[in-house]
Amino acid sequence: MAWIPPGEFIIGTDDVDEEDEALQLGFPRPWFEDEHPGQKMHLDGFYIDLHEVTRQDYLEFANATGRPLPDQWTDLRDAPDQSSHPMTDVDWYDADDFCRWAGKRLPTEEEWEKAARGPGGFRYPWGNGFDILRAHLSPGSDILLKTVPVGSYPGGVSPYGVFDMVGNVWEWTSSWYLPYPNSTLRSKDFGMKYRVVRGLSYHSLGHYPDGSYERVVEVYARASTRSYDPPTEKLEDLGFRCAKSGDRP
Repeated sequence: MAWIPPGEFIIGTDDVDEEDEALQLGFPRPWFEDEHPGQKMHLDGFYIDLHEVTRQDYLEFANATGRPLPDQWTDLRDAPDQSSHPMTDVDWYDADDFCRWAGKRLPTEEEWEKAARGPGGFRYPWGNGFDILRAHLSPGSDILLKTVPVGSYPGGVSPYGVFDMVGNVWEWTSSWYLPYPNSTLRSKDFGMKYRVVRGLSYHSLGHYPDGSYERVVEVYARASTRSYDPPTEKLEDLGFRCAKSGDRP
């Protein structure tokens, strides 16, 4: 696990979709709105997993607890190369129970963002400039990818040494999807019904006019991007990592 020291960090953004790019591309509302306002927040120190929980990790949990494996499970004895890929097709409750079994917990979305952006509030885990080669992201609308072993993109590591905070799979957090403090945004989706997921995945983001796909990925790959799913959702590109409270030894 990586130690994330106590202190202030920047969460969210004050960016504005001044050209209404999102609405022109068919998104339901302007980009950045649910990340407003950008603000400083203080967190106590905590630990977070260096990597997303792998299929081998989850198999050990299932064997120890009798937890059923997903219907989509591939026997790792038949596909040993899949052992170090991130675990997917698990809902929030599966992820939460795994972390508790491991003596940990799911990170809050605030903790996740601090671990991804670092003390300087980087736009992406590796810095402020977008570089699709630093993360496992789909470069085009018709390009079909799958997961890769965790830690496959060392060039995308966060300032705290955490891997795959963007790309490979989305990640569950413990947080409900709620507005940030001092936000003026109102949404029917806010409330205790969706859990926040972070980090973008390898999946293509859809079809857009020529030249627009790259812009969509550039926006969604930011470490402050928020998304959310019902806690019962199980997706092939949604996994998790664990966190733990405590002082640094």
